Amino acid sequence: MTLWLIIRRSLRQHALSTFITALSIALATGLLMSVWTIKVQSNNAFTSVNCGFDAVLGARGSKLQLVLNSIFHLEESPGNIAWEHYETIKKNPNIQAAIPIAVGDNYHGYRLVGTTTNLFSDVEYVPGRKFTVRSGGRIFDQEYREAVVGSYVAEQLGLKYGDKFQPYHGLIFNENDQHAETYVVVGIMEPSNTPADRVIWIPLAGLQKMSGHTAASADQLSAVLIKFKAGSPLIGRQLEQMYNKQGDKLTFAWPIAMIVAQLFNKIAWFDRVLAAVAVLVAVVAAGSVLASIYNSMNERRRDIAILRALGARKGTIFSAVVLEAASIGAIGAVAGLAVYGVITLAAAQVIRAQTGVVLDATAFNPMMIGAPLGLIVLSALCGVVPALKAYRTNVADNLVPVS
Repeated sequence: MTLWLIIRRSLRQHALSTFITALSIALATGLLMSVWTIKVQSNNAFTSVNCGFDAVLGARGSKLQLVLNSIFHLEESPGNIAWEHYETIKKNPNIQAAIPIAVGDNYHGYRLVGTTTNLFSDVEYVPGRKFTVRSGGRIFDQEYREAVVGSYVAEQLGLKYGDKFQPYHGLIFNENDQHAETYVVVGIMEPSNTPADRVIWIPLAGLQKMSGHTAASADQLSAVLIKFKAGSPLIGRQLEQMYNKQGDKLTFAWPIAMIVAQLFNKIAWFDRVLAAVAVLVAVVAAGSVLASIYNSMNERRRDIAILRALGARKGTIFSAVVLEAASIGAIGAVAGLAVYGVITLAAAQVIRAQTGVVLDATAFNPMMIGAPLGLIVLSALCGVVPALKAYRTNVADNLVPVS
């Protein structure tokens, strides 16, 4: 009988314990891979997403809040700024694009952002790609109550060309706060995999002068999104000095990637907790391999003695037990890919729904090799203890006929 036949027979004889143990290995493998992948991809995705802008100018306050509100459309606005500030920075010769935005309303929980058509004509959200609308649609006319709907919003709310809707006041949906104005959908954006997909874009004046807003908001902005001209390496530092250190009314959030990275640094402890839980599950799973095989050693003594009597060497018996443990680890590691897929796809859906940022669950990560291999090796090591017990099995004592 070959070594692999011995292993296969043993796995079949202990099918239930093999299945349960492999399941725990699968859970550990999937958790390790998904925790690491989600952490790395989230960090990379959020720090690389800037919708084509280098900086944000807004009211005095937190840079992170300003970026989250203006780029990711998540936080509340730290306050409004006067129209004159937009005019001033727009005239800076080192500024390629300055896009004013105003926020404060929603439609069924999705944020309305007032802006100008320059967002679609002057900005590349990634090099070579501008925000565009799908075939048959167009950009809104700034003189009318028209809207361009982000692809994710259109998908979730079922909005299509010609549909009409009435916005709601505030950033949180409340059916009692409906505005009187009616907007018509004239464009649906092509997916950009950026937070812009979760936004309904309307003319700037439309949001500023929405019924129920204060008269002062008619000439105020929530922020100005800024793109530097190429070849202006010092402009960011100069504007930061002017607004943040010399001035006391405005905040200049730059560079965006570094500001977002600060957010991940603040919640790094959460990543470590998840990683610790995943490692703990891996240790418990490996321990279950050891316990499962070790506890079956008593009932295997006679089989082992017979194998020895038929000529099997002690080393062969030892190797068979270790390889059996490694096989359970391998079965679990392969099944762990399915667990990884389920966890990562679910997490990617949640992150896209909440932020508009898209994670690629199929993207390669070194942990996708390291975690399965590590669990297989750990399982094999856990098989050493019961293998030693099998190695020391006394042939003569265990071949005595059972009365």
